[in-house]
Amino acid sequence: MIERLIVELGPWNWMVLGFVLLVAEILAPGVFLIWIGIAALLIGAASLLLWDAAFWTWQVQVLAFLVLALVSAYAGKRFFSSQHAKSDQPLLNRRGEQMIGRTATLAEPIREGRGRIQLGDTLWRVSGPDLPAGTRVKVTGAAETDLELTVEKI
Repeated sequence: MIERLIVELGPWNWMVLGFVLLVAEILAPGVFLIWIGIAALLIGAASLLLWDAAFWTWQVQVLAFLVLALVSAYAGKRFFSSQHAKSDQPLLNRRGEQMIGRTATLAEPIREGRGRIQLGDTLWRVSGPDLPAGTRVKVTGAAETDLELTVEKI
């Protein structure tokens, strides 16, 4: 049944595949299937023009589709990654980095490079030189995971 459908549709197979992929993109958005769908539509358009050409075999069509899918996905990624506007709040959701420059008093002493400070309503783990509790410190950095701050004595 599927083989008969493919033979009967001829060059329209690619158009059907392209529209199926575009519908799948709408149902499961992720901005990926759209590029593969566009590649299928382009191969479908080329198939309408080249269907009777001797070189336009199914192997050439599939190879052209694969190349176009890769090129369109790469171009789409480049296009949309350059469209991201700069944020007016670049440190949003980066709590540790928001603390850089603030001063606090050590709630627990720093021993063997580790201690704790109270900033706002949060008790933060800190790393820095060994210091006794009650020492005023300044936050100079945040770990990649925002779970630990780096401090130095004021």
